[in-house]
Amino acid sequence: MGIANIIFLIALIAAVGAFAFQVRKIRRNILLGKDVDMSGNAGERFKIMARVALGQSKMVKRPLAGIMHVFIYVGFVIINLEVLEIIIDGIFGTHRIFSGMGLAYDALIASFEVLAVLVLLACIVFLARRYGGQIRRFEMKELFGWPKNDAYIILWVEVILMGAFLTMNAADLALQQKGSAHYTEAGSYPVSSFTAPLLAGMSESGLIALERGAWWAHILGILLFLNYLPISKHFHIILAFPNTYFTRLKPMGEFNNMEKVKKEVELMMDPNADPYAAPAEPESEGPQEKFGAKDVGDLSWKNLMDAYSCTECGRCTAECPANITGKLLSPRKIMMDTRDRLEEVGRNIDKHGKDYDDGKSLLGDYITEEELWACTTCNACVQACPVNINPLEIIVDLRRYLVMEESKSPTELNSMYTNVENNGAPWAFAQADRLKWAEED
Repeated sequence: MGIANIIFLIALIAAVGAFAFQVRKIRRNILLGKDVDMSGNAGERFKIMARVALGQSKMVKRPLAGIMHVFIYVGFVIINLEVLEIIIDGIFGTHRIFSGMGLAYDALIASFEVLAVLVLLACIVFLARRYGGQIRRFEMKELFGWPKNDAYIILWVEVILMGAFLTMNAADLALQQKGSAHYTEAGSYPVSSFTAPLLAGMSESGLIALERGAWWAHILGILLFLNYLPISKHFHIILAFPNTYFTRLKPMGEFNNMEKVKKEVELMMDPNADPYAAPAEPESEGPQEKFGAKDVGDLSWKNLMDAYSCTECGRCTAECPANITGKLLSPRKIMMDTRDRLEEVGRNIDKHGKDYDDGKSLLGDYITEEELWACTTCNACVQACPVNINPLEIIVDLRRYLVMEESKSPTELNSMYTNVENNGAPWAFAQADRLKWAEED
C-alpha cells in the first residue's frame, strides 16, 4: 500500500465517521418529538415509498422540473455505483477493478457517461431557472440568504463532480489508446470518445496527471458532498425514503383527536353519566400534558422528520390559496422554521444539556399567529409535496395550543364558540328557530 492509498483511506474513514456523527445528531433531534405509532400496513407503505420516493411520481406533475429532477436523481443513484470501484481502487491501488466484467462493464461505463451529461444538462437548466428570477416560489423572502445559496452550491457542486468524472474518463481513454501501462483497455465511452481526441497532443505524464487529478477531485468531492448533506436541505436525498414510508395513511381531511378531549366529549354525550361524579384520578404523576404544541418537543417525531425532509422546492407554497391571495402563510416557511428551531434546540443540548431552556419556542419566536390563522386547512400543501410532508399537522397543533392553552383565537371563532355553547350550532339562532326559514310568508 503506497502513500496515496494511505491518504485516501484516512480521508475515507474521516468522511464516513464525520457523516455518521452528523446523522446521529439529526436522529437525536428527530426523536425529541413525541412518540407516535406509525407501524403497520407495511405493504401499503412500501408501495407509497416505491411510487413517490423511488418512482418520483409527484415530481413529474410539473413536466420540465420533473424530468430534469429525474435526470439528476437517476444519475446520482447509478453513477454512485461507480464510487464503489473508485473506493476499492483507492484503497488497494488497482485501476478499474471491475473491468473483468466484460460487456457488462462496458454497458455500465457507457450509462454512467450518458447520465453524467444528462445531470449536467439538468443542473444548467435549474441554474438558469434560478438565476433568471422568473419563478415566484424561488423569490420568496424565506429563501434569501443561506437557503438560496444552498440551492446554488449544490447545483454547482454537481456540475463540478460530473465535469471531473467526464474529464477522468476522457484522460483514461486517451491513456488506453496510447497503450500506457496500468491503463488497460476497459469500458465503453460514448461521450469521452468525442473529447479524448482533444487531449491527444498531451504527453503521457500530463495525461496521467490530468486523470489522477480528476480522479481525486471526483472522489474527494463526493466525500465532501456526503458531509454537506446533513447541513443542507439536500438531506432529503436520504430522508425521502423513510419519510414517504411513514406517510400518514388516514384521509387528508381527518384530524387527529386528542384523547383527553375525546373522553370529555364522550362523557358529556353519555345520558347515563353522573354530572356530579368526581373526575377520575390521573394515571400518572408525570408532567401535565399540553393541548397542542408550542415548541418542537410537543410535535411528533414524524413532524420533525418532515422538517428535515423538506426540499424547500416551494410547491406547497405555490399551491397554497392563502399565500396566493397575499396572506402571510407559507407552508414551506413553516417547515423551514420547524427545522431551524429544532437545530437550535439540538445545539442547546450539545452546549448546555438536555434540560436547558433558552426561553424561546417555535410558536411566537419563529412562527406567528397571523401565519397560523391564515391557513384554510385545505390540504393543498400536503397534496403538492413531492415527498409527502404534512405542514398542516404542525399548523393545527400550534393553533390548538393557542386556543386551548392560551385562549387565543380570532374574533370570528370566538363568536362561533359562543353560538355553539348557547345554541348548539355555529349560527346565532336559537334551536327553536332553526326551521323558520321553511315557513311560508
